[in-house]
Amino acid sequence: MKNLAGKVAIITGGTKGIGKAIVLELACRGASVVINYSSDDDAARETLNEIKELGAYGILVKASVGDYEGCKLLIEEAVKVFGRIDILINNAAISTVGLFMDNDFEEFDRILNINLKSVLACSKLAMSELISTEGVIVNISSIWGNVGASCEVLYSATKGAINSFTKALGKEMAMSNVRVNAVAPGVIDTPMNSWMNKEEREELEEEIPMNRFGKTLEVAKVVAFLCSEDSSYMTGQIITVDGGML
Repeated sequence: MKNLAGKVAIITGGTKGIGKAIVLELACRGASVVINYSSDDDAARETLNEIKELGAYGILVKASVGDYEGCKLLIEEAVKVFGRIDILINNAAISTVGLFMDNDFEEFDRILNINLKSVLACSKLAMSELISTEGVIVNISSIWGNVGASCEVLYSATKGAINSFTKALGKEMAMSNVRVNAVAPGVIDTPMNSWMNKEEREELEEEIPMNRFGKTLEVAKVVAFLCSEDSSYMTGQIITVDGGML
């Protein structure tokens, strides 16, 4: 299925976990991909090689989207190489597990900058290009943005803000034919959840009606749907992919 042929897609945090799965899925569907990452050069090269093996085209942009200049570099490089932006996937995010009362202000800034401010900055910087191509923004949120998670308060707060941002911007940009949606994954089998031991994992699986963690590809396919014309009448929506957990 090449329903994204000719499209140019930017994916922040695109070399691991859900981000990498999105990169590969969009590439399989014909999109040229701009793969953003911040530090792991080996993972970035591996991802780019996998893109080439698929017969697709992509570039790497090493930039921290946790600051405005990094976001600016990413958007400018995409336009410089491809001359357009059709799809923006705001995926980059971090989390820490612990009590809110133990979080310091440096941690506040770090999580807010990467999880939330990057979404605002990249969306703003890409908007003129997206208007010209009648493009798409897909934000990666979380079920914890819907209901909140104990011991992940800062993460939950940023994802809740992303949900509101998605709904508001979707309304604002509808007249310009720029669609803005979000995907809220549940518990997905990624390195972000690798801190759990076997017993903790099994206990969590028992709370999920489908009795398993989700696969990154299962999230990526929903993202690809939102990027395609198959979802042409959808904007401002938060799509939950959680195995029935909520």
